[in-house]
Amino acid sequence: MNDMAKNLVLWLIIAVVLLAVFKNFDMTTAPDEMSYSRFVQQVEQDQIRTVTYAGLNIYGERKDGSLFQTVRPASNDDTAMIDIMIDNNVEVKSRQPDQPSIWTQLFVASFPILIILGVFMFFMRQMQGGGGGGKGPMSFGKSKARLLGDDQIKTTFKDVAGVEEAKEDVQELVEFLRDPGKYQRLGGKIPRGVLMVGPPGTGKTLLAKAIAGEAKVPFFSISGSDFVEMFVGVGASRVRDMFEQAKKQAPCIIFIDEIDAVGRSRGVGIGGGNDEREQTLNQLLVEMDGFEVNDGIIVIAATNRPDVLDPALLRPGRFDRQVVVGLPDILGREQILKVHMRKVPIADDVDASIVARGTPGFSGADLANLVNEAALFSARLNKRMVNMEEFDRAKDKIMMGAERKAMVMSEKEKTNTAYHEAGHAIVGNLFPEHDPVYKVSIIPRGRALGVTMFLPEEDRYSISKRALEGQICGLYGGRIAEEMTLGKEGVTTGASNDIERATSLARNMVTKWGLSELGAQQFEDEQQTYLGSQSSVAGMSPVTAQKVDEQIKDILARCYKEATEILEGNRDKLEAMKDALMEYETIDAAQIEDIMSGQKPRQPKGWDDRHRQMPPIRSDEPEEQDDKKEPDPERSDD
Repeated sequence: MNDMAKNLVLWLIIAVVLLAVFKNFDMTTAPDEMSYSRFVQQVEQDQIRTVTYAGLNIYGERKDGSLFQTVRPASNDDTAMIDIMIDNNVEVKSRQPDQPSIWTQLFVASFPILIILGVFMFFMRQMQGGGGGGKGPMSFGKSKARLLGDDQIKTTFKDVAGVEEAKEDVQELVEFLRDPGKYQRLGGKIPRGVLMVGPPGTGKTLLAKAIAGEAKVPFFSISGSDFVEMFVGVGASRVRDMFEQAKKQAPCIIFIDEIDAVGRSRGVGIGGGNDEREQTLNQLLVEMDGFEVNDGIIVIAATNRPDVLDPALLRPGRFDRQVVVGLPDILGREQILKVHMRKVPIADDVDASIVARGTPGFSGADLANLVNEAALFSARLNKRMVNMEEFDRAKDKIMMGAERKAMVMSEKEKTNTAYHEAGHAIVGNLFPEHDPVYKVSIIPRGRALGVTMFLPEEDRYSISKRALEGQICGLYGGRIAEEMTLGKEGVTTGASNDIERATSLARNMVTKWGLSELGAQQFEDEQQTYLGSQSSVAGMSPVTAQKVDEQIKDILARCYKEATEILEGNRDKLEAMKDALMEYETIDAAQIEDIMSGQKPRQPKGWDDRHRQMPPIRSDEPEEQDDKKEPDPERSDD
């Protein structure tokens, strides 16, 4: 029973109840109840004007205008009483006894049935998941897609920035949904399915919603994981139900987020043909071939793993168009920042182009988070506007982690950390192919005791061999600085993550990128497991593996030696940068430039010793090292 039928039955029950109530509710004055003997006495005293017999009930009016009613005895035919009333000039009438109306009788007779029907409907509704739950045991086969009407979607292409090429690719979808005949007259066929591919946070879902907002059509939204249940056949049933609902709302858009959860290649993993995921995928393939172009249904899916999708999904007639929604470039980041900055009060000193230049590799979601963090910093300081200072602090928090000023370190640990970070910064600054140093800090952030951050001067899409060697040299700079100041016996575990990342870069140079003397050959194959994790399988003989190890060791040793020479030739700058870090705790590119040019570093803006210094309280336990971080050539965490 659908919602319309349920509402009709409910209103019918309410109408019957109200009719019975109003039928029995009399707004006139109720007559006085009196005994039959009293009635006879008033007749004999000539106080009665009219009398009406209705079976055993007697209704009447006194001469003073008041009403009364009484009941005569059943054994008395009242003939003598009627003669007395006639003699006293009483008007005597007769009518049939009052009977309940047909509606009242029907209601009374059907009331138990209505109660049983109401209880049954209540339990059935609960089993189907209630008004909007969809979680009842009877709702397994129902689609969990959430429908947004054309008047509910306020997102348009104006709200999507930084992906101009992708917007151009989907513009014709909007025109088709607005005027399908424009394409059909010429025999053109719009893609039935559009696959949006890109890293997380780049705006795939936002772009799909903007298409519906521009075209003013309903929008069905569902995640790929919502199709899959523990019971075989449930996902296929949900796919059928979703397309049936979509056909009723056509023209419309069906958006399936994270389609790789259900669209992975068949024949891999556990379960074979009886696997629930494969059954769901089969039904999705059938449904996408089961409607015509003129049905006005466009399926849009999003994923960041197009390589694992089944080839049948990507063939013409299904998801035959791929729209790449990649990370924005510097102009795209500026446009995205301007979109989000419209929602917060921005001070005059904030320049979106400068913020965009300092956030390479940020996705749209990262930039939205940046603006939000800057607004939160301003709110904590009770400011009315968001200044550039707050954007810098927000960028540092996102890129380097939150400051842990409450963590206390001994003076010895702070000094060692300062040498370590200064080593990273000096090697990175003096190596020709290395990215410029953005900021150096010995304030603990996250799980690191200190951070050295590098930022490229422009967007970079590939990297040279010499630049990779520069990154390895920069990673070794902290360890070498410790050796130079503490001796080989005094080095700490602070460089564990640096060593891990340097080794990973060298291994990739040899085994994947062909940047070694072994030539342009791949020596390790990445294989996808059923659970989604990657495993590297060595595609080489033991002899070749030994050569690979030798090449890795040679690259690391050569970079270590080069970094050592850089630091030994700039020992004075190492000491100067250490002193600056001990005094200011955080130095930026301008102060680093002063140090590298042999000048005294300028004082940071708004510097206040009383608020910036951390108490030199001894820490008895060493900081835990994060040895499981993925290699990130742009950051040195120690």
